[in-house]
Amino acid sequence: MNKRPVLVIMAAGMGSRYGGLKQVDPVGPCGETLLDYSLYDARLAGFERVIFIITHAIEEEFRKRVGDRIARVMEVQYAFQELNALPGGYHPPQGRVKPWGTGHAVLCCRPLLDGPFAVINADDYYGREGFAQLFRVLQSSDERTFCMVGYRLENTLTENGTVSRGVCRVENGFLKDVHEYTRIEKQKDGPAYTTDDGASWRPLPPDCVVSMNLWGFSTLLMPELESSFCQFLQNEAAANPLKCEFFLPELVNAMIAQNKCRVRVLSSPDRWYGVTYQADRPAVQRAMAKMSQAGLYPTPLWGAGQDAGSDQKKN
Repeated sequence: MNKRPVLVIMAAGMGSRYGGLKQVDPVGPCGETLLDYSLYDARLAGFERVIFIITHAIEEEFRKRVGDRIARVMEVQYAFQELNALPGGYHPPQGRVKPWGTGHAVLCCRPLLDGPFAVINADDYYGREGFAQLFRVLQSSDERTFCMVGYRLENTLTENGTVSRGVCRVENGFLKDVHEYTRIEKQKDGPAYTTDDGASWRPLPPDCVVSMNLWGFSTLLMPELESSFCQFLQNEAAANPLKCEFFLPELVNAMIAQNKCRVRVLSSPDRWYGVTYQADRPAVQRAMAKMSQAGLYPTPLWGAGQDAGSDQKKN
């Protein structure tokens, strides 16, 4: 690969458990969002172009509170994930409100991609190391080698409820598969999950590798996304038209099983932060303030006259 990697950010979701547009909620000392910190770290790693996947409904607010500021230091483009953004011949089912999922989100930016790209969530703090590793690998990987930054499960949990995590099976540094656990909880004796609404709990190793949707892909992914999404619409969407979702990790699992790609697993020692619940916000604010006080981030993050290149020299 000889094209410079691009950053793709999935920001269309509204955060139903949180109760609002958490992608643009301030958590930093000067009103920075979690997304600001990810963009800052990605820019230091070498990413110069970002594609925001949003909806038209949040476009005005998103541009005002995030996009216009970032356009001063990175090239900014937008892709729109709408229910009617479907392949020819398909139409959204009547009554459908729920988005089509992460796989569909990435598919929506296909016209803007012509080389390697990273994919992240808008509402997660990933830490600096993951972006640095991802950029280096994306610059040198072949078309059939994807990558993913994995985190220790214990570094990704909240004190305020259950979370969904993709637990990874890794062999010799490469991903074998990702299994989604939809209800993992931080308990006194360590992480545990339930599949029966809490009637019983089973432990998970605190150091097991989980995916937080910090992926690196080549454009080889895109035709696979489109063909798999058409199959999804014919099968799952026909059977469960209002609630089914097309998830990115499920396609990656299928491609690995069919020997269409391999996924190198990179390891990040950083602590994940996110605002899954309203009660998470104060702890995240304290963490961001502490990192700013320690000099990891300038305050304000995007100050007048600053650019990511000059900040990189300082840090």
